[in-house]
Amino acid sequence: MYKVRTSDFVILTEVLRKSEEIKPTQHAKRMVFEKHRILGTNADRKLTAVYYKIMKRLGIIDRIIRELVGVHQNILDPWLRAALRVTIEFLVFEKRFIKKLDLEKTRKAVADFLSGTTHPYVGMFYYEIFDKIREYELKPKNELEELELKYLLPAWYIRKMKELLGDEAEELLKAFNREPMISIRVNRLKASVEEVLEELRRMGKDVIVSKIVPTVLKFEGPFDFDRSKAYRRGKFVIQEEAAALASILLDPKPGETVVDLCAAPGGKTIHMAELMGNKGIIHAFDVDELRIRRMEELIGRCGVRIVRIYRKDARTAPRILGKEIADRVMVDAPCTSDGTLMKNPELRWRIREEKIPDIAELQYQLLKTAIELAKPGGRILYCTCSMFKEENEEVVKRILDKREDVELIPLRGYYSEGFLKGTIRAFPHRHGTIGFFYALLRKL
Repeated sequence: MYKVRTSDFVILTEVLRKSEEIKPTQHAKRMVFEKHRILGTNADRKLTAVYYKIMKRLGIIDRIIRELVGVHQNILDPWLRAALRVTIEFLVFEKRFIKKLDLEKTRKAVADFLSGTTHPYVGMFYYEIFDKIREYELKPKNELEELELKYLLPAWYIRKMKELLGDEAEELLKAFNREPMISIRVNRLKASVEEVLEELRRMGKDVIVSKIVPTVLKFEGPFDFDRSKAYRRGKFVIQEEAAALASILLDPKPGETVVDLCAAPGGKTIHMAELMGNKGIIHAFDVDELRIRRMEELIGRCGVRIVRIYRKDARTAPRILGKEIADRVMVDAPCTSDGTLMKNPELRWRIREEKIPDIAELQYQLLKTAIELAKPGGRILYCTCSMFKEENEEVVKRILDKREDVELIPLRGYYSEGFLKGTIRAFPHRHGTIGFFYALLRKL
């Protein structure tokens, strides 16, 4: 069993604070672990597991904070909020790990860290509330709290998944709480699958080659990407199997004009450039400056030469490029992203049911934009990493019901049929990848 150290409380507090500022959260974690020189070590593996547990329990932990402090957690100093979350995880949920830990030393060390990092009053507050956390006993007050504790998900989300899948929903909810494998896709512009496999095996990794996307490789973490020459040289990128399938389904050809409407951070953009043999042009739209910077770095590292980036709202693309100019359009639409909960556990407590209709309306507008951009005969792939029908089948059905200039090209195989005939879905519990939805359309 891993021996928890006082310094682990401080390291995880830094990770939680950074993860509120930097996305994806895995990047924030990597930055802090590198600072403390534990990246790729046994401590990395153990603290990563604790970090994901905190993220999975975040809504429950925050409810405990509200009970103990008497105010909403978001009102608190962000460093104090992070420290309380870490302390509750260890003292309430992970008591077996701290049996030999000097708790008084830990209390003083974290309080001193907070005093030096933010303000002495914050350190004093933490010091005083520490005993309340030690004495706290978790007792669900009602059936909803029992469900949330069992599945580590909001009660409304559990209800929605049961409406979607019936009794099978329990398997999906369990899958969201399993630690995922690392998934990468080989960039064939620079390397072969065998070349990357060889490096990973030299690093001691037992690698699984995807049967759905043969350039996708999966292996257990942790993995220090900065130590990998193949990664630094752009020979592979971090990408899930289900995400990689999207570009294959759209099937862009060398010399074609492609529009990627929600492109950053660029995984699908680069994959399409690879499938096109770096011939043709990809117009890539996004509004997020930080994600665009990451896309630019990734494009350069992977040897892609055919991408033109626009920091613009994708809905303006027809005004910028003109109508009916694209052979293929990728609409990897912004969504709740709940299909990625096993990889991004903090999302589970940030998703709001009342926001789903607004997201679905944006998705509908983006799909309308894609139809304007497509040439007659051109193809459009609409996909999301959401599990909700409202963001998937219902968006596509709304388009098909309202427009006569587009038809559904039936997709079969790969994963499971969607809830609209001719669409497909990847389910985490059935297929061992993130949740994903795909619909392929043709402009008439």
